[in-house]
Amino acid sequence: MITITGTVGSSGKYLVTGIPIDTEAHTVLKIVFENRTSGTNLALFAGTDADFASGSGGVQLSDSGGPGFQFLTIIGTHKLSGKVIFVRREVGTADSQFALSID
Repeated sequence: MITITGTVGSSGKYLVTGIPIDTEAHTVLKIVFENRTSGTNLALFAGTDADFASGSGGVQLSDSGGPGFQFLTIIGTHKLSGKVIFVRREVGTADSQFALSID
């Protein structure tokens, strides 16, 4: 398992993967996503570089509640192939900390 933490700043988005996912395997990923900042709502997305750049579009993998809520997504890697993973702030304006665990 790997855990990634980050902060969605003034841009309202955070790129998790630097390049698109490249897989032909049909492995299942378990993703746990948590927003750690009250007063904000974050969402986890998979999409194209253009989806990330525009701040809209992509496939929503998870949403977030307030601090302490963790949401589980189970997805096959083949559905993520060719996409980047990113976090986008949906509600609020404050810098928002998050944690993302992938197994």
